[in-house]
Amino acid sequence: MAALINYTTLIIIGFYLIYEAVLRFIEPQGVNGWLIVIIAGIALIIDLITALLTYSMSKSSMNMRAAFLHNVADALGSVAVIFAGTMIILFDWRFVDPLVTLMIAGYILWQSYAEIGAVIRVLMLGSPPDIESQKVVNEIEGISGVQSVHHAHFWMMEEHQAALDAHIVLDEGRWGDADAIKDQIKARLLSKFDLDHTTLEMECARHACKDPVTFGHA
Repeated sequence: MAALINYTTLIIIGFYLIYEAVLRFIEPQGVNGWLIVIIAGIALIIDLITALLTYSMSKSSMNMRAAFLHNVADALGSVAVIFAGTMIILFDWRFVDPLVTLMIAGYILWQSYAEIGAVIRVLMLGSPPDIESQKVVNEIEGISGVQSVHHAHFWMMEEHQAALDAHIVLDEGRWGDADAIKDQIKARLLSKFDLDHTTLEMECARHACKDPVTFGHA
């Protein structure tokens, strides 16, 4: 939720910056070049320090990645503002201010849209993007004693952990091996697909679900 709020805020800020930049192109306003250079310089130092603090943690957490992106966006914004202020001081190029604003907004929106999808996928319990569902089912059905798989449901528990719920139909005469087969399936899924959270409902061939679907629930 924190990551979603962060990215949503960044997207709103991006569109607001575009709005302000367009207004400044239509009605240019006076800008104190020295003032914005000094303020942006102080902000840049703070942004760089906070970005360094969140960089290492951003590799393994979408929450920290959102915070890091926020820091980077602020730092780039500060660099752009310093550049714009310098151009205004040296050449009185006031159009640089809204132009740089548009560039900052474009970067913020691009990065936010690229990351927000993964956040929504986790919150909505979406299927893992890096797991081929049919391959997992085929792997399970290749284990001795397994007749078929149905009602398979893949979903994201968190950023780096996927889960699987499924019904496993055993061959006739193998019900006594149900626990051993289940353990074998879990071990195979963990080693080959890094699926460490699996909920398996075992069914004997004579009492399996009628007209089942492989994925999801009918």
